[in-house]
Amino acid sequence: MSDLTGELIDSRYLLQRMIASGGMATIYAGVDTRLDRPVAVKIMHSHLANDEAFVSRFIKEAKATAALSHPNIVSIQDQGWNEGGPPAVFLVMELVEGSTLRDYLNEQGALPIEQVFQLITPVLSALAAAHKIGIIHRDIKPENILISKDGRVKVADFGLARNDAVGQTMTVESSVVLGSVSYLSPEQVQRGISDARSDIYAVGIVLFEMLTGTKPYDGETPIQIAYRHVNDRIPNVQSIRGDTPASIAELIYLATSPNPDQRPKNGEDLLNKVREIQMQMDPKRRQMSLELDLPPAISKKPNKRNKISIGSPFAGLKEKTSQLNSNKSDLTNKTENSSGTKRRKASRRVKRNRIIALLMLLTLIFGGYRLSGIGKITVPSLVGMTQSEAKFALKSLKISYEIAGEIFSEDIPKGKIISSKPGGGGKISPTGKVGLIISKGQERIEIPLLTGLTPDVASQKLAEIGLTVGEIDERFDMKIVTGFVIATEPKNGVLVKRKNIVNIFVSKGIEQIKLTSYIGKGGEQALSELTDAGFDVNVTYQFSESIFKGQVISQSPENSDLIGKGSKIELAVSKGPEFVFVPNILGKTKNDATLDLENLGLRAKTTGSGKVNNISPAIGTKVKQGAIITLTLR
Repeated sequence: MSDLTGELIDSRYLLQRMIASGGMATIYAGVDTRLDRPVAVKIMHSHLANDEAFVSRFIKEAKATAALSHPNIVSIQDQGWNEGGPPAVFLVMELVEGSTLRDYLNEQGALPIEQVFQLITPVLSALAAAHKIGIIHRDIKPENILISKDGRVKVADFGLARNDAVGQTMTVESSVVLGSVSYLSPEQVQRGISDARSDIYAVGIVLFEMLTGTKPYDGETPIQIAYRHVNDRIPNVQSIRGDTPASIAELIYLATSPNPDQRPKNGEDLLNKVREIQMQMDPKRRQMSLELDLPPAISKKPNKRNKISIGSPFAGLKEKTSQLNSNKSDLTNKTENSSGTKRRKASRRVKRNRIIALLMLLTLIFGGYRLSGIGKITVPSLVGMTQSEAKFALKSLKISYEIAGEIFSEDIPKGKIISSKPGGGGKISPTGKVGLIISKGQERIEIPLLTGLTPDVASQKLAEIGLTVGEIDERFDMKIVTGFVIATEPKNGVLVKRKNIVNIFVSKGIEQIKLTSYIGKGGEQALSELTDAGFDVNVTYQFSESIFKGQVISQSPENSDLIGKGSKIELAVSKGPEFVFVPNILGKTKNDATLDLENLGLRAKTTGSGKVNNISPAIGTKVKQGAIITLTLR
């Protein structure tokens, strides 16, 4: 792609310098001339701008990242198509001046333990926020971790992000091509499936590289590296860097497990484990973090004593309990101060408060039991399995299942599981059932026969079966009446995806062309040229006393300025005169005499050998073409 430095994109963003360029897009540092602020503008390469799949993925990056608001995520500010200048699909992002973690690792090599914590904690904080709303990054690597000049760590390039809420997936092939193979999880390579635990795997590889200064696997081709991620186990960090604490090495080994169920379930889970290790290593000092620590939300509601209280779901319970304790204290004091040995009975109000407090306490205990997941079973990852494989996996855990539905999938083969409820890592009671969504395979729709229909009816039929009408072009046709459908592209009977574009061709009727007269011209020439022009030519042969043999005697119709292509043309071609005179061929050899007779349309019959001595019928006799002439040779 040509350098667009100096261009004003969308009449707003002035491109000042190129920052980086990849296989899909180029990033420029620029200025938002409307708000007078620095920005980064990501422009898709021009040769990809016409590819719907690439444009869709490019726009998805903006939508996925725009849904996130976090201090450790590069924010998306705008997206659009350039008008009035060089054609470009672009994203406008927050400009982060600094370097990438890849640059940092290239300079420093293996990093100190404390520095690893400082860099990875904000990354996990960003992923935790993304995973919480169902967004998976899918391309975590040092190149996408930015370190600004003021020390802020930010995660960039959610271009491969997937939103679980809309069920978008990507194939194995696209993952290998677009993702960085050194950080791809085994399930991404094998099945093209990923969830939050796939990001955890990539973070584990990044941690490995930060601590050792190298990637776990090298290979001459991406396929070799991907093969090792699927078939080998990531080495323990301590085997390479002996001073690594065992807790950190074990966490990385856990995060890079080939089995997703054995990894931390999301960014928040891994972040909590990292913070636990930090506190174990230095409990007296809070570890420095580059993320922003936000205060808890305070509900400013005045109580009866005009004090500000922090909103809490247990506030009502505390108030009731306090009131109950107060009542109980009053009752005890009154009882102790009364004369005699009789104990005073509790009032109805006190009894009622006791019952309410007891019920609320039981509700709290039961709710806490349910929320804690005590007694529940963890559901394994079932995505990509067959129904029988899932049945076997659940049977060993004594969990039953049911088919919750079947849907089409472009990525998951027919009969295999697309998702489960609860998903892998979720909890379920022993009496509950796991709901399975089964793939019906790739949905394909057969293009119907639309020939002879009007364009409106044909378009309606295509829309009814889930196909998209593309261009409607007109063509000449010798069979279909003007205004009716001739054919479609793709042709009828072809199986296509839902929403596939179908172009319709409509008849303009028979094409009108000019007809030239070929009378007096060679019959072979007339036949060839008229046939090439699209006419249906019928040739008959006739005797003619005036027209040489092989020339056109007559043509019907003879000529016309406009005549329908494919019209029938009748040609009469001369066979020469019907009668000829017997020539004088006395004294000629057998071969020469025979040739002369055949040129006149006569046939020769010879007797004897030598030269022609006698001719019958006699020389000069008038005979029909095809007559037999007897030659006597001596």
